[in-house]
Amino acid sequence: MTKKFRLYDPNQSMLLPPSLDEWLPEDHLVHFIDDIVDSLDISAILSVYERELRGFPPYHPTMLLKVLIYAYSTGTYSSRKIAKACQENVAYRMLSANQFPDFRTISDFRKRHLVAFENLFLQVLHICSESGMVKLGHIALDGTKIKANASKHKAMSYGRMKQDSEKLRKEIRDLLRQVEHVDEREDRRYGSTRGDELLVELTRREPRLKKIQEAMATLEKRAKEQAEQESKDNKDDPDGKGPGGKRRGRHASNQRIYRQTRHR
Repeated sequence: MTKKFRLYDPNQSMLLPPSLDEWLPEDHLVHFIDDIVDSLDISAILSVYERELRGFPPYHPTMLLKVLIYAYSTGTYSSRKIAKACQENVAYRMLSANQFPDFRTISDFRKRHLVAFENLFLQVLHICSESGMVKLGHIALDGTKIKANASKHKAMSYGRMKQDSEKLRKEIRDLLRQVEHVDEREDRRYGSTRGDELLVELTRREPRLKKIQEAMATLEKRAKEQAEQESKDNKDDPDGKGPGGKRRGRHASNQRIYRQTRHR
């Protein structure tokens, strides 16, 4: 009797809901960040773009803000990893509306609008705190919210608000310095590439399948040669011991493993 499995068809035309909002549960953090950023005044960033109206239309700043705030809040600092997530991660694809900015666009956006981004990030943290959240992703909001047992109508003092803002701003600056350090380190390592790209000959299916078949044939041939060498060594050394008296390793099983793999 053959074991039955759940239907698996990678070529099925529709696997996800048609609306991006339905890709994630209602209580997912991504929805909160999505709504917060939509409520912010981002004129400080928009004004920079309005100075130059020529050229190819850039990605919308609101989209990049959402992606970066979500990424940094959840502990992803590498622009390369963020760019990859925009292609592969459901939360990022929802925030980017299925757009795929490359890592250099993400990094340049942060650098170009660093001061405005810092101020907007601070606003997001304050809104989260006033909404009753104790943290945003990995960022703790300690001290920015009046204690639960305090009166709901009791206003936070100006001094306390200023102190908490300074604390959060320092946390944001430390985070952005870490982001810059990560990007600089990866730039030195990968140059102008993301670092995880497939070889050109592996990007298209037909040559990719050919390469896979060639690799499997090579591995099977190598396993066969190892098995033959093992057999020869056993004839020369019936006890299975090398010059030092230690038992030789067995390689014959490799050939069997590769054959089994090919026929699964």
